[in-house]
Amino acid sequence: MTQLKIIVEKMSDWAGFYPSADVVLASDYLADVNSPERCRVINLCRQYDYLSTGYYCSLLAEARGQQVLPSVKTVRDLSRRQWLGVLALNPSTDKHLTELAGSASEFSLVICFGQCAHEALADLARGLFEQIAMPVMRAQFVKKGTWRLQSLESVAIPQLNEDDQTLFANALDGYSRLIWRKPRGRKQYKYDLAILLDPEEKFPPSNSVAIKRFIKAAAKHGILAEPIGRKDFSRLVEYDALFIRTTTSVNHYTYRFARRAQAEGLVVMDDPDSILRCTNKVYLTQLLSTHKLPMPPTRILTKADLGKEQALIDELGLPVVLKIPDGSFSVGVKKANTLEELKTTMREMFQGSALLLAQGFLYTEFDWRIGVLNGQPLYACRYYMAKNHWQIYNHSAKGSASGGFDAMATFEVPKPVLKAAVNACKLIGDGFYGVDVKQDGKNVYIIEVNDNPSVESAVEDKYLGLELYEAIMGEFKRRLDAMG
Repeated sequence: MTQLKIIVEKMSDWAGFYPSADVVLASDYLADVNSPERCRVINLCRQYDYLSTGYYCSLLAEARGQQVLPSVKTVRDLSRRQWLGVLALNPSTDKHLTELAGSASEFSLVICFGQCAHEALADLARGLFEQIAMPVMRAQFVKKGTWRLQSLESVAIPQLNEDDQTLFANALDGYSRLIWRKPRGRKQYKYDLAILLDPEEKFPPSNSVAIKRFIKAAAKHGILAEPIGRKDFSRLVEYDALFIRTTTSVNHYTYRFARRAQAEGLVVMDDPDSILRCTNKVYLTQLLSTHKLPMPPTRILTKADLGKEQALIDELGLPVVLKIPDGSFSVGVKKANTLEELKTTMREMFQGSALLLAQGFLYTEFDWRIGVLNGQPLYACRYYMAKNHWQIYNHSAKGSASGGFDAMATFEVPKPVLKAAVNACKLIGDGFYGVDVKQDGKNVYIIEVNDNPSVESAVEDKYLGLELYEAIMGEFKRRLDAMG
C-alpha cells in the first residue's frame, strides 16, 4: 500500500480528530529529504499563498514525485480565480439554493473533499471539487435574479465550526480510507487499482464475471483491485492505477476520470489520448488515411453534402453505410440501400452531428477483432453477423441481438490481419485496444480501433481463459514497477 501523509501546520489543528500516525507537521515534512516517493499527501496547511508554507508543501510533494492534494496548479487556479465561469447553475440547483437561503440573498457552502452538508447540493459540491480539487473550501453564492457563484476560497481546519468538523472528518474518511481503518487482512498488496464501472450500462465492455476475474488476476500480481463508479471521482488519488471498464467518450465522465488519473500520476488504461483518438470515427478515419493504412472507401461528410447524394453513390456505390462520429456497439450506424434512403438518412443523422462518415458497404460473414496490448497481439475473435442482419449487433424495436463468435490463438489469424491491427495501434498509443478488421480474400480493411475493447467471460477469454486477465494485470504491474 502506498503511504499516506496528512500535513498540518500545528498539531493543535488536528486536536479535534482521532490521533493518527499519518499526521505530520509541515515543518517536519519540508525537512524530510528522504520522504518516500510512493506517497500520497493531503496538504491541510492554513494557507496556500505563493511562497507560503502550504505552497511549498505542495511544491515539494510534486518535486518528490508524490501525489498531493491540492496540487500547485490547483492552488494557482484558485488564487487566479480560474473557477469563474466553470460552473453553470441549473434550475434545480437554483431552486435548492433559494430554499436553503430563505429570504437571504447570500448563501455560504462549506465543501470538504467534494462533499457538503446539504444532500440537495451534493452534485454542486462534487462538481466544484472536480474543477478545483481543494481539500476544504467555501463557496459563496449571491442571488441577483438567479444564483451565481461569487467566490471560492480555501478554508483552514481551525476555521471550521463543530458541524463542519464532523463533515470534514466523515469526508476525509471516505476520501482516503487508509487513515483510521485497520488493514484489510494479513496479506499486503503493493499497489491499488481502481476499475471504473457503470452498473447501469446496457452494453458494458466487461460482464460481472470478467470483472471478478480481473480482480483475481490483479491479486496474483500484488495489486488490490476494486470497482469504483462515476461518483468516486474525488477518490482517484487513493489509487496507483485506473482501469476503465465502461464505454468511453470525450464528452463523458470517463474522459474526465482518465485525464485526472493521468494528471495524478496513475497508470491509466484507457489513457485520455487513446480515448480522444479512438472514440471519434472522423479523427480515426483521417489518421488511418494520412498513414495510408487499409480501410473501406470512406468519405467525411458535412451538411454541404446534402443534395449531393447521387455523387456520393457514384463514388462509393450502393449500399452506403453512414456513421455518427462517436457511436459504439453498432449504435449510430445505418445503411442506405437506395438514393431516397440515403437522402432521408443523411438529413436525419445530420440533426445530431455536424459531420458524418460514409463508407462503401463491404459484406463479410464475420469481422475480426484483434486485441492488442502494448503493441503486441493478445487475443483474437471472429464476430459473426447477427441473424438476418448486416451487423454484429442488431438494435431493433424488439431489443438487441448479436451474432456468434469464435475465439482463437493469434497464431491462427492470417498475418495481414494481425499486421493491419498492430500498425493501426501504433498510431494510437501503447495501451489496450481492440481492432476490428474485415477480410475480403487477400485484402484486409481496418474498420475501427476501440480504446476500450470488450473482455467478457466465455467470449474473448474462450481461448486464453484466465491467462487473458493475468496478461492485462501483468502489464499494469510492469508499468507500476517501472514508475518506481
